[in-house]
Amino acid sequence: MKLAFAPELQSFRAEAAAWLGKQLSGPFAEIRGQTNQVDNVEARRAWEAALGAAGWSVIGWPKEYGGRGASIAEQVVFAEEYARAKGPPRVGHLGVELLGPTLISLGNDDQKARFLPDIATGKAVWCQGYSEPGAGSDLANVSTKARLENGRYRIEGQKIWTSMGVIADWCFVLARTEPNSVGPKGLSFLMVPMDQPGLEARPIRQMTGEAEFAEVFFDGAEALEIDRIGAEGDGWKVAMALLGFERGVSTLGQQMHFRNELDDIIEAAKANGKAADPITRQKIAKAHAGLKIMRYNGLRMLANAESGTLSPEAYTYKLYWSQWRRELGDLAMDVLGQEGEIGLDAMRMPPLTNMYLMSQADTIYAGTNQIQRNIISERALGLPRERRG
Repeated sequence: MKLAFAPELQSFRAEAAAWLGKQLSGPFAEIRGQTNQVDNVEARRAWEAALGAAGWSVIGWPKEYGGRGASIAEQVVFAEEYARAKGPPRVGHLGVELLGPTLISLGNDDQKARFLPDIATGKAVWCQGYSEPGAGSDLANVSTKARLENGRYRIEGQKIWTSMGVIADWCFVLARTEPNSVGPKGLSFLMVPMDQPGLEARPIRQMTGEAEFAEVFFDGAEALEIDRIGAEGDGWKVAMALLGFERGVSTLGQQMHFRNELDDIIEAAKANGKAADPITRQKIAKAHAGLKIMRYNGLRMLANAESGTLSPEAYTYKLYWSQWRRELGDLAMDVLGQEGEIGLDAMRMPPLTNMYLMSQADTIYAGTNQIQRNIISERALGLPRERRG
């Protein structure tokens, strides 16, 4: 997949770059390069709406659902140009990249008609109700319960580390609907409105001073039975299908953001003289080589994505990039030195310091490295699960 040299993609790349450049240097200049996902919420929602109106929000979706039916190559090109233009993280990304494709694949016609348009046009922001205090990497251990009564599920429990939880309109929730069930059995996948009695989202202040995550408490909150994706008890299958989309095209855009971070580190090294240090130069070269490897592996991973499946290489991606970026964060602090320890104000740090702090969580969220290695061994290599006792 030689994207950079495919002549038929050049006009598409030029169109995307021109639109993004015009918007992010004009009406949306204030959010260009912004890294926090919950700052300038109104401007960020307006940005989602602008992307939707111009047909750039969900380009990979079929046309009947508001997309362009773009090829994998075109989606990658747009993701690259978005990052190159320093577009802000999408507050709608959980709906655009995860829930939307899941609905298209597994939802019924009524659900598609009711939910997909608001995702495509930026009207609805979604959050993900997976992790719990006792069920992080071990997702099958969720204990949040939902009981069906007269066409409505009443939900009791708690979710944590919920990205966009404080600003989201809807949450897709994995809940236990079969009493006394354990593990992946007895779970259902529910779509839950956030603005209702019995539901409270409390922001979690991070060490960066930001609050992108929330604790979400369910005390009798409701979800309609018709808003369950799949049959009752099929929640684990739906949840795993959704996570499969997490290893999709957006990975190439993510790598462009990493490229921007590495470029910022190089500029800082040139500015303060650290670029003359041979050890620092070696570390920068290693980071550059690692990013190239990540890109080529990403292209290999997407090679058969047109068929609707990802190659086994997808299982290695999270493990690789999270470790690489933690090392990039360490490199940033090596380059900045004491300057990187000086805050901008009481609760804010410089961008590269923020990157370092956030990178410390990369090997934990969305599955710890230990869990990722188990997944690789069992699902990609077909090794038997360890038996204890």
